[in-house]
Amino acid sequence: MTQIPSPQEVSFFKENGYLLPGRPLFSDDKFNRLFNIFEEHLQNRGELQPDELDVPHHKDDRLFEFLLADEVLDVVEKIIGPNIGLWSSHFICKEPRTGKNTPWHEDSAYWKGRFDKFDNIVTIWLAIDQATKANGCMGVLPGSHQNGFSEYQEIANNQHKIFNIEIKDKIAKDKIVWFELQKGNYSLHDSRIIHGANANNSDTRRTGYTMRYFSTDLSLNRTHPNNIHHRIYHCRGGNNGNNPLIYL
Repeated sequence: MTQIPSPQEVSFFKENGYLLPGRPLFSDDKFNRLFNIFEEHLQNRGELQPDELDVPHHKDDRLFEFLLADEVLDVVEKIIGPNIGLWSSHFICKEPRTGKNTPWHEDSAYWKGRFDKFDNIVTIWLAIDQATKANGCMGVLPGSHQNGFSEYQEIANNQHKIFNIEIKDKIAKDKIVWFELQKGNYSLHDSRIIHGANANNSDTRRTGYTMRYFSTDLSLNRTHPNNIHHRIYHCRGGNNGNNPLIYL
């Protein structure tokens, strides 16, 4: 059974916008099943780049074993409360010497207008491979989740299909906390925190599986064009925001 965040860890998350529990999310057997599913997606990605395996659960029901697992939802509930919906998931793979950087951004900026507000949205970043500074691990600017939306600009000569804007102001790199994770361990971050990652300049692959959850007390904007065909799922609890949840 996964150890849930302690009251001290929850308090740290609320203040800083992230948490590095330093422990695995799943048992070894369960993690290995997920690892093998990822390898299948990577091998069968077609024309997609390794970092473009977005919402894989939309086409692979096997992933709900992990996305709706008690080991995950018990952690999420401590952060956002008992009413939980699944917003998205994403395999993000940076191959050795070729993985692109992830520009500095807030997840909430890419979702502007899609929810009525952006508190109580959390991402679990599960290390499918070991993540280090050398192979492009994620970094966050602590406390920046309390600042609201940053000013953005389009990325010149952009090679990203997913990340097409970046924060305009210079990021204080000396304040960044880098998420170096052992394979199977995980981190948590608020949807509003400023974060990014460097390119993978090492000889080792770096892959994470992001699992994003929102409090169903929030309300999805049903008329937003990016929401019309986006599927969100009931995980646990009620649906006070009257959201168009899919019940499995």
